Amino acid sequence: MKLSVIMPVYNERDTVLTVLDQVQAVPVEKEIVIVDNFSTDGTREILQEIDADNVQVVLQPANYYKGTSVRKGIELVRGEYTIIQDADLEYDPQDYLPLLAEAEDSGAVAVLGSRLLGARRDGRNLEGLHGWGNRLLSAVLRLLYGVKLTDIATCYKLVRTETLKGLTLRCSSFDLDFELAAKLAKLARRGEVLREIPVRYRPRSARQGKKLKWFQDGCAALWTLLRFRFTD
Repeated sequence: MKLSVIMPVYNERDTVLTVLDQVQAVPVEKEIVIVDNFSTDGTREILQEIDADNVQVVLQPANYYKGTSVRKGIELVRGEYTIIQDADLEYDPQDYLPLLAEAEDSGAVAVLGSRLLGARRDGRNLEGLHGWGNRLLSAVLRLLYGVKLTDIATCYKLVRTETLKGLTLRCSSFDLDFELAAKLAKLARRGEVLREIPVRYRPRSARQGKKLKWFQDGCAALWTLLRFRFTD
């Protein structure tokens, strides 16, 4: 199997089936592991109605946060590559194809989809506190790890599954994105190939359901980058 897609879900009843349809429409052999983090808005009931041979639904017994859901998905995946897919409409699953092509052409252990590079390519700007916070955190990673990446907070991190399973991820919330970036950067420092290419992105607001808290999650991300630079 070429690709495994891990979809952590929490209270996304309005978008989860649309995202699932978009993922299924990508012309690549794949499995989809949906991990619901104890949704309370009817999402769980929707997920239990899914009937597709390549979809596995896991219902967490409590709210263990996004990172734990992703780690649960990593335990289950079997594809050659794995990518994480948020259950909202901010990302375009058709970008799996260029990410996969870059991985296979370059031999990279991971390819990150940069929203910043995508915005520049499409003549747009990523503004607001989230955008500037991501630029700052990406600069911190470049300083600490010596790896040139523009968007370490991106959801789209395509990683060889064998590599991903060997990273021993520990974080439980949104900070897992930064732990994953830090550990991939460490692999790059050791000589592994790590790439970054543009992807499309349509940000949503807190009113539309965005769950990140820029100050709280930003501080946790900064600590994660510092912590994993000097420890495992």
